[in-house]
Amino acid sequence: MKKRVYNFSAGPAILPEEVLLQAQEDFFSYQGTGMSVMEMSHRGKDYDKIIKTAEADLRSLLNIGDDYAVLFLQGGATLQFSMVPLNLMPPANKADYIVTGAWSKKAVKEAKRVGTVNVAGTTETNNFNQLPLQSDLKLDPQAAYVHYTSNNTIFGTQWKTEPEVGNVPLICDASSDFLYKKIDINKYGLIYAGAQKNMGPAGCTLVIIRKELLDRCSDSLHTYLNYKIHFENDSMYNTPSTYIIYIMGLVFKWLLNMGGLDKMYERNLNKANLLYNYIDASNGYYTGTVVNPGDRSLMNVTFRLTSEDLEKKFIAEASAAGFSGLKGHRSVGGVRASIYNAFPEKGVADLVQFMQDFKLKN
Repeated sequence: MKKRVYNFSAGPAILPEEVLLQAQEDFFSYQGTGMSVMEMSHRGKDYDKIIKTAEADLRSLLNIGDDYAVLFLQGGATLQFSMVPLNLMPPANKADYIVTGAWSKKAVKEAKRVGTVNVAGTTETNNFNQLPLQSDLKLDPQAAYVHYTSNNTIFGTQWKTEPEVGNVPLICDASSDFLYKKIDINKYGLIYAGAQKNMGPAGCTLVIIRKELLDRCSDSLHTYLNYKIHFENDSMYNTPSTYIIYIMGLVFKWLLNMGGLDKMYERNLNKANLLYNYIDASNGYYTGTVVNPGDRSLMNVTFRLTSEDLEKKFIAEASAAGFSGLKGHRSVGGVRASIYNAFPEKGVADLVQFMQDFKLKN
């Protein structure tokens, strides 16, 4: 198949075409080395340059200072659900969690194995169709940290600004919207994200941690679960996800060449507004699932049609027309258009045109 579809998958997700083409060019023999990146020793000078350049470009994108460590790990965000409390919850052995969807619930489950979890805020009774208000958060000033999930792929909500947590370290699972805009990294004690939404293929997890928090990491922890070990070994305690990190480096370079994260945010805002504006103007034929417009995700646009049968028809006809991955998560149904950084603006415009035509015919 020579023509690429519009890939609305929630993850693994779309990658920039420029990155794919560069990877294709480098695939057989990377820059004259006579071997693929996948065949390189992770301790050789050629790969050392790849991973160090990737880290330097990420630091440039987010203005990450020397007081933060950047770690390239494995195990997905799911492993971080355990590593965060194992490393950072002691000695207080209690932490605040803001629960806004399925992934934050899973994070709570693992944290409870380590210590006491205070659910500082949740919208589960409303089926997570909105985010809690700052005034609704019941935060413990003695908590080891406050954990939240910045974007919820299943329910289509997204924090536009960080919750205010005082002097307690803020921990964020940013797996599904990392690098969608510029953030102030200094507001965070730790931020983690799986690569497979906005950074690259599945198989690597990025962790950015304030170095002073490494003092909490106990030597009694299993070695691989200790952030301090990964920091001391420059993410090379074991063989890292070499090819994934190479692709991530290409994505970081792509973002820089586009003009940085402010430019990326402007593009993401335009794409999301185009789709949301049409949904709101469809007189109830299409209905967004998020109650408060300010809570709507710029990455995952979730909506319903007037019946499940109509939704099935919509998804089937959209797929046949080259719009892939629009089926909502199996736990909630409906339709979900994931329009991550690499998703083209023309693809959103074409989807809106398809939605208009479908409405006229049905």
